[in-house]
Amino acid sequence: MINTATVIGLGLIGGSLSLDLKARGFAKKIIGVDASESHAKKALELGLVDEVRSFEAAFGDSELVILAVPVDVIEVLLPQVFDLVGPNTAITDMGSTKRGISIHCRSHARRQQFVPSHPMAGTEYSGPNAAMLGMFDGRTAVICDQELSSAAALKVIEELYRCLGMRMIYMSSADHDLHVAYVSHLSHISSFILANTVLDIEKNERAIFDLAAGGFESTVRLAKSSPEMWAPVFEQNKEHVVSALARYIHHLQKFQQVLLDSDEEALKKMMKNANRIQRVLQNLAPNSSARGSREDQGQ
Repeated sequence: MINTATVIGLGLIGGSLSLDLKARGFAKKIIGVDASESHAKKALELGLVDEVRSFEAAFGDSELVILAVPVDVIEVLLPQVFDLVGPNTAITDMGSTKRGISIHCRSHARRQQFVPSHPMAGTEYSGPNAAMLGMFDGRTAVICDQELSSAAALKVIEELYRCLGMRMIYMSSADHDLHVAYVSHLSHISSFILANTVLDIEKNERAIFDLAAGGFESTVRLAKSSPEMWAPVFEQNKEHVVSALARYIHHLQKFQQVLLDSDEEALKKMMKNANRIQRVLQNLAPNSSARGSREDQGQ
């Protein structure tokens, strides 16, 4: 569909994106940029990109630029990208927060070339070796503040996500950050805290390994996610994350009190109410069978 795309950040998201765009013929050439020389070298070795360039030399012939780096880095790099690209280049980002990025770039003369987006896909792994084909299939891509983007730029980004096999939804950056605080960010925090709780209480790591079953492994899996990616996400979405945590802590304390009161009926009632989430997810999520066990890794 296009001749050249530049992907900044060649880890899980950027690498998987590059693989799919090449395999599906969306771009004839993928240029890669990464601050880590070892990541750039590995991405080239793995065939994730066709060429690696410096940041300053990466945009001259690109029709599409994708920022797949941590959200705090996106805020720094996006104005520089605006200054380096041509007037017809479409730009998007893969970040897990949107409001801060949108505010940061709203006054730039080339703001209309930018389409803030968030593909809700990923795994708990990171780096070029984690890149995988088909990771985005059947998942949801959120496009934010589309009224601030040009029709031409929006068309390119929509074609990008159609090529990846994603369902697109549209919302404001403020609404996006509120919703992902609950469905994505709180999940990761729960996993990090569970891991720290078990490690703090159970000093015998061999015993943890021997006793860990499917339930524990699936719940704690996200604790393997990259701190470099997630700390900026939590910080940028602090207002909504703190609110989500307060509600979560309330339910934990309620559960604790029911146990202290030995109220088995109340305990069953709480768990039965929680069982409803599966039905809600099945009713709301199209292609739910394609979602598998993957979680949003975020940026």
